[in-house]
Amino acid sequence: MAKINKETLSESKLEDVKLIRQALKGKQSAYERLMKKYYGYTRNLIFKMTSNKEDIEDLTQEAFIKAFNSLEKFDSQFAFSTWLYKIATNNCIDYIRKRKLNTYSIDKEFGTEDNDMKFEIPDSDYLPDRNIQEKEKKKILDEAIAKLPQRYKTVILLRHKEDMEYDEIAKKLRLPIGTVKAHIFRGRELLNKYLKDKLVNF
Repeated sequence: MAKINKETLSESKLEDVKLIRQALKGKQSAYERLMKKYYGYTRNLIFKMTSNKEDIEDLTQEAFIKAFNSLEKFDSQFAFSTWLYKIATNNCIDYIRKRKLNTYSIDKEFGTEDNDMKFEIPDSDYLPDRNIQEKEKKKILDEAIAKLPQRYKTVILLRHKEDMEYDEIAKKLRLPIGTVKAHIFRGRELLNKYLKDKLVNF
């Protein structure tokens, strides 16, 4: 982090800089404080961009995970909130692009006066070993999930394997929804650290 001029920073920004330095030293409570401080604002920003209630929690958590994994790159001359919101915005843009791509199926049949026809596009990105790569990725991911502490593994499996909503997981496990969100966030964080090097060649 760059050297800061305390006279130019507000009390809130100074608190953020302090928390970031503590987080970089491994203090978990500093991460939690930053997340608690900006979770609501980030969530609202994401909702305004996507208008999707189903994925809003996942997208918010992804933004924080990406930010926390890049904390050493943060320039303390600027506001942490601005930096975080830029990460969240870019994450939303990627999400929107992917969602738009997935809304159109090239296999959909089009009705015509004479008959039905299919519109086919050649796959220029096809690789003969793509299926093998996908299977290997799945294997690596499953191994990573299996290594998670049980409390994180359970919520990750319910969320991503069974597609359960946060409130459904909370009800099933008889846990406060805040605890479920925290466990999913921590589980994803651990997975991200484990998979960062494992999937570098894919």
